[in-house]
Amino acid sequence: MGQLFFKKPLQLAIREGRKRTTIRRWPRERPGVRTGQRVFSPGLGWLLIDAVEAVDLAILGDDDARADGFESAAGLRQILASLYPDHESDGRAWFRVNFSVERLRPLATADAPTQPGLF
Repeated sequence: MGQLFFKKPLQLAIREGRKRTTIRRWPRERPGVRTGQRVFSPGLGWLLIDAVEAVDLAILGDDDARADGFESAAGLRQILASLYPDHESDGRAWFRVNFSVERLRPLATADAPTQPGLF
């Protein structure tokens, strides 16, 4: 089971739909998650990985930053530099992960048939 961890302020942005991507640093040959994977995020629940792609941090723009829950690309780069202080010499690559929060289906109503084990 894969996991993605987010700091509490970012969890709020995810819940509010303001954060749909995350930028992570992983070995070039092996990103930490893959497209189509279901991962657990403590404090949020299950996330579905919609896409994973290597990115050049220097060319990310403000639209990319807003999808990541930040107001500007400069602000995003500043946070990433603080989260990954050795990024220039760690031999890893930047990856953008697009994700969606899995929602449970609504509870069955009196009209709808139910089957044990289904939600």
